[in-house]
Amino acid sequence: MASTFGDGPFDTICLDAGGTLVWPNWERVRDALAAQGITVETASLAAADPRVRRSLDEQHLIASSTDQSRAWSFFDSVLTIAGVELTPGARRALSHVEEYQRTMNLWEHVPEFVVPSLVELRRRGYKLVVISNANGTVRQAFRRLGLFDLVDVIVDSAEQGFEKPDRRLFDAALRIAGAERSRALHVGDIYHVDVTGARAAGLTPVLVDEAGLYADADCHRITSIAELPALLEQFT
Repeated sequence: MASTFGDGPFDTICLDAGGTLVWPNWERVRDALAAQGITVETASLAAADPRVRRSLDEQHLIASSTDQSRAWSFFDSVLTIAGVELTPGARRALSHVEEYQRTMNLWEHVPEFVVPSLVELRRRGYKLVVISNANGTVRQAFRRLGLFDLVDVIVDSAEQGFEKPDRRLFDAALRIAGAERSRALHVGDIYHVDVTGARAAGLTPVLVDEAGLYADADCHRITSIAELPALLEQFT
């Protein structure tokens, strides 16, 4: 593929937020449950996370629901897999979690590989564009987490009025970023949201498959964005 950007075909990297750059703060969920007398290990919640995301990643489920409605099915399933019965106490704990998510954004755990990976991508000259199905708090959360200045553009679905896989969210992000779709790559963790949506919008998709649950996926896969710089070299 011809390129005017170094030796590769891309100059813009679009990135999902949850499951790609930030993860739920499972310690906060654990503490909310503990306040209701329910004990669970943080590691058990975190281990259930990718399995539940994969179970919800079905075309018919994505098409018939919204990101926000799936979020609470997600938490119910994570607790169940982690061995927590969905008692009234557990429901009260989740209501506290929901309020925190609504106002602050629970997706506030930043793995140690994220910042170095973003720094390296920017060092190489890529424009970094976050495209997130969210509730209007991503920009605020990224400022609080120290990620805001490491990316160039943040597009929150709640602010745009439509969410991935709707190509209009990708179109809006490209327009805001001043980027060409043929020279943009999108990285995300939900196949029928991120890969399907990116392809519909004319972007090249990369799937984050942290737990190796998408062996048959018909796209490039990485376990984390720490592998993205090396993958980009394959396109040169």
